[in-house]
Amino acid sequence: MRRSRRTFLSTAGSAAAFGLAGCLGGSGSDVPEYDCDPGSTGESVSELPQPVIGDPDAEIVVASFEDFACPHCARFQTEEFPTIKEEYVDPGAVRYEHWDLPIPVDETWSYGVANAARGVQDRHGSEAFFEFSRVAFEHHEEYSWDVVGYAAEEAGADPCAAIADGESGTYDLVLQSDRNAGVERGVEATPTVFVDGDAVSEPTAEAISDAIDAAR
Repeated sequence: MRRSRRTFLSTAGSAAAFGLAGCLGGSGSDVPEYDCDPGSTGESVSELPQPVIGDPDAEIVVASFEDFACPHCARFQTEEFPTIKEEYVDPGAVRYEHWDLPIPVDETWSYGVANAARGVQDRHGSEAFFEFSRVAFEHHEEYSWDVVGYAAEEAGADPCAAIADGESGTYDLVLQSDRNAGVERGVEATPTVFVDGDAVSEPTAEAISDAIDAAR
């Protein structure tokens, strides 16, 4: 079920209400444990460009609005996005942008993982952000601060810095700016993917491929 934009705006602060519109929202893996100093948090960051991969100057822009705690976003990232990356992003046919839209599906992880991801981007760039994102979504059913640290370490970043960003909300203002942009564009559920400004009918590799090919 997808809600109207009016309904989305009226329930923007409710995880349960909006969660039903797009997605619903423990450990036990080989993720290591991190013993980090809880005292090291940075100043709040209010501006950060979108994480971008592909050709930054490509004429076709693909923009995806996602919530890190959304199971549909996890499915999109693990099952659909790899095809788009291989066929269009890696060859430089498109500029691919990530936009955060914490519903939030989960009060802790929607913001916490997104904050950690944007910290990885801030310190190491977009490629590191997308690697963090890949690992995080693969472990989305077992989120913990150790998973956040592990995703950061796999992306070549400091795990303790990522955990600190997630716990302290260093990039909350950046996330809110993205969220506001999504609301303005009429996003009603996550993931929502735009190709050259038009929302794709469904977040599948086939639908996105068709939209990209039509835009060429």
